[in-house]
Amino acid sequence: MKVFSKVKDLQAHLKSLKNQSVGFVPTMGALHDGHISLMKQSIKRNDVTVCSIFVNPTQFNDKKDLKKYPRTLEKDSRLLEKAKVDILFAPGVKDIYPKGTKHSVKVNLKGLDKQMEGAFRPGHFEGVVQVVHRLLDIVKPDELFMGQKDFQQFTIIQQMIRNLKMKVKLVVCPIEREKDGLAMSSRNRRLTKAKRRDAPIIYKTLKAAKRRMKTKTVQEVVEMSMKELGNPRGYNPEYFSIINGNTLKEIKKWSDSNYLVACVAVWAGEIRLIDNLIL
Repeated sequence: MKVFSKVKDLQAHLKSLKNQSVGFVPTMGALHDGHISLMKQSIKRNDVTVCSIFVNPTQFNDKKDLKKYPRTLEKDSRLLEKAKVDILFAPGVKDIYPKGTKHSVKVNLKGLDKQMEGAFRPGHFEGVVQVVHRLLDIVKPDELFMGQKDFQQFTIIQQMIRNLKMKVKLVVCPIEREKDGLAMSSRNRRLTKAKRRDAPIIYKTLKAAKRRMKTKTVQEVVEMSMKELGNPRGYNPEYFSIINGNTLKEIKKWSDSNYLVACVAVWAGEIRLIDNLIL
């Protein structure tokens, strides 16, 4: 595996790989099996796979969260090498933002950034769009791989690709879960033992919502779900939304859309967890 930290060095190497398809997986590190599943899909579909590890400061509306975000580059490198990833790109902030972090991308997101996460994390998706656009401009891949767990994020990135007519295909991969159902996340390692023990309540509630569709109204399902998510001690649900998967807007009745998704954000103590289930 080749490792690059400078944009010009990475681009020079990629330019030498003539007529080879490139798959790209952007990450913030602290890699787990969910990330590795994205790498495997890219390796399967492309001649060359590039993984970036960059903890993007512009998508953290809470600077304490940025400071606490796990940075495990050495361990991550070993995992990527074992997975047979071809290239690791691990730049610094000045490499990604040579003009400073205030330089943003103008994209018509059609309000996709104002729902769910956007309502609770102002500026978050502006930062996500900014960094993914910059990374795509550097790597210029044929395919971009993202996970379903960040449902709103990949929907917004798809809109960015469409709006800017970017020549890259977005490939969305299914959520990878622990044996007890908890969606794999870099934040899971920060959970206390007690909070980790109770964490399966999130997936259980999502599955219960799918079952209840047959007999309950949308509002009833949302209310029951919020109540259940607040049951474990120290758990505080931020939202449980049933949305149209295309517009990300909440539905009022089951017939409002044929693409229904339940999305959830929960505070487990100081750690914020998200998950979703396509209904």
